Amino acid sequence: MTQTAKKIITILENLFEDKKSNDFLPLHEPRFGGNELKYVEECIKTGWVSSVGSYVDRFERDLAEFLGAKHAIATVNGTSALHLCLVASGVGIDDEVLMPAMTFVATANAVAYQKAIPHFVDVNKDTLGVCPQKLSEYLEKIADVEDGKCINRETGRVIKAIIPMHTFGHPVQMDELNAVAEKFNIEVIEDAAESLGSLYKGEHAGTLGKMAAISFNGNKIITTGGGGAVVTNDSELAKKLKHLSTTARVSSGYKFMHDVVGYNYRLPNLNAALGCAQLEYLPDIIARKRKLAQTYRDEFANLSDVEFVQEPSDCVSNYWLNAIILRDGGVLDEVLEQTNGNGFMTRPVWELMSSLPMYKDCPSMNLSNAKSLVSSLINLPSSYFLVK
Repeated sequence: MTQTAKKIITILENLFEDKKSNDFLPLHEPRFGGNELKYVEECIKTGWVSSVGSYVDRFERDLAEFLGAKHAIATVNGTSALHLCLVASGVGIDDEVLMPAMTFVATANAVAYQKAIPHFVDVNKDTLGVCPQKLSEYLEKIADVEDGKCINRETGRVIKAIIPMHTFGHPVQMDELNAVAEKFNIEVIEDAAESLGSLYKGEHAGTLGKMAAISFNGNKIITTGGGGAVVTNDSELAKKLKHLSTTARVSSGYKFMHDVVGYNYRLPNLNAALGCAQLEYLPDIIARKRKLAQTYRDEFANLSDVEFVQEPSDCVSNYWLNAIILRDGGVLDEVLEQTNGNGFMTRPVWELMSSLPMYKDCPSMNLSNAKSLVSSLINLPSSYFLVK
């Protein structure tokens, strides 16, 4: 076993050996410590368990209020929320959509659903998200704005949108990114799946573009089981998004009338009930996750072969998943094998989208930062209840 692996295992054992269940500590798992059972039982007793019910409306109101946004539209998962954003933005066949190569596959998949083309860009090592500086230099070389459209000179296709993803809860440099997008007339759609509760210059992630997608999957900071939401401050856009999410049904009494192709993406009341309860103590969850991050930061401070990933400047991160970067990427597999073998779940970052078989031929810029991180970054156990 390498010395790096030994040091990391020792830290995890000192911190969490007594937190293991069945001799294993998961990466991130949900806990239900509030009104979840009470609200779900109410759904069952009243029979309102599907996509119509008071908890769906309440969840949307409570979420929007927490974020300081005007509207939230609840959906069945984060991928469907992102898909709706793309539909509402007019992304269509053969349009290109910029996104970080280092992201979860759902970001690229949602673009593929529209028969559009993922276009992969590099990330910033400090934020782990899209690097505005490299993006600006890249677009200057390959793109022109003609008749209000950003045209990729190399492919002849329209670059319609960009999807910055706030990796592990750490916000992207949104001011700089929005400036680049405005210069090239590119729509900004935030992938805020992992960043509920994170702040960028005092503003919530998910409220920094025209619209954003959030996830409430079982492994997220709060969960509705499966679930997601679109967030926007545009009232007309919110109306359109909700219409699309409810199979585009037009109110016409007892008749089933639909005016456009819609999607059965509305969140069920049962799931929303879980979300309402979890939102009630989300501030405590965030505070405890930040305390956990500080604990990790202190423990790894004196290890020369490991760097703890800290929140970017001007940001307050929810630290959804804590991460370390190995100075020597050559020991990555050894560290993963040994930590998991000793009962502590760790994982590498996702495979780069540009390396996946279905996306390997998509356009891509130089990805030096992303490639470096993929070979050296490890996520650590991050459940909020690991600290009090």
